[in-house]
Amino acid sequence: MTFEQAKIVIVLRDDLLAWQENNVTAFLASAVTAACPELVGEPYRDADGREYLAMLGTPVMVLVADGDRLATIRGRADERGLRIGVYTADLFATGNDVDNRAAVAGVATEKLDLVGIAVAGERRIVDKVVKGAKLHP
Repeated sequence: MTFEQAKIVIVLRDDLLAWQENNVTAFLASAVTAACPELVGEPYRDADGREYLAMLGTPVMVLVADGDRLATIRGRADERGLRIGVYTADLFATGNDVDNRAAVAGVATEKLDLVGIAVAGERRIVDKVVKGAKLHP
């Protein structure tokens, strides 16, 4: 998938506190970066030649939806075979990656208390998957 074909969308539950929105967005953007290295551009360099970290090469849209819509979006992504990143409410109480994964592993798919989802894929497919979510204010 090329930058031109790709779309990255992060959908946040609409009742999060500002710090939670920032935290969930950052973690889910890292999930996309880890899973889709082809969407990462080249490192940046300033005029003095100092190198900076590469970033995702396509914009990341941030949308909001209620919990039911997040579950619908997760289901649509599953139906279309898209890999997604999830962030659940339980992760706010953990402090490391091992505990994060254990918190998700301990809950059945349909019972996950989703507060955020990241979707990356072909633009037209991603648009169908996130339909109904609104642009983050």
